[in-house]
Amino acid sequence: MKRLTTLLPLCFLLLLLSLLSGCGYNTMQANEEAVTAAWGNVESSYQRRADLIPNLVEVVKGYAKHESETLQAVTEARAKVGSIQVSKDVLNNPETLKKFQQAQGQLSGALSRLMVVVEKYPDLKANQNFMDLQKQLEGTENRINVARERYNTAVQVFNTSIRTFPNSLTNSMMLHLQRKEAFKADEGAQVAPKVKF
Repeated sequence: MKRLTTLLPLCFLLLLLSLLSGCGYNTMQANEEAVTAAWGNVESSYQRRADLIPNLVEVVKGYAKHESETLQAVTEARAKVGSIQVSKDVLNNPETLKKFQQAQGQLSGALSRLMVVVEKYPDLKANQNFMDLQKQLEGTENRINVARERYNTAVQVFNTSIRTFPNSLTNSMMLHLQRKEAFKADEGAQVAPKVKF
């Protein structure tokens, strides 16, 4: 009988440990860290683009002096992006993430208009500095896209991990982790452009 009373707590402890190993605590923590790391890559890619813009604007200024409105729009869009304070908390605040996305979308639009302006200036398109900056900007836009896709994948894995059983129990009792917002298409991208011939 005495042996049974000593084995019973030990069995209970072993059962509890085996249940805890399947509770998902570590998985959810790892998934949240993956989201944070992916977000860091998104920020890094956007920062690279923001760093390229002043050089691009300066090169274009030399050739397209009377396109000041377009150049000013790019500069203002970049300034707006820079004025949004982005911290780790942006991942937990859908409204802040939406503002961040809108500012980045406005900057992308301004850069697109700048590239249309460049088409009017063959000498500018042939300028080696401009060509190098344009290639770097194109590469950066690709990096941004890849970083956003990887972020969205990490968000999906994280959101699934906090909502599925038994992780959902662990989350509701211990962690209280909230869903993360994924990047969505820009508002302008939701409507297909009309092409007329």
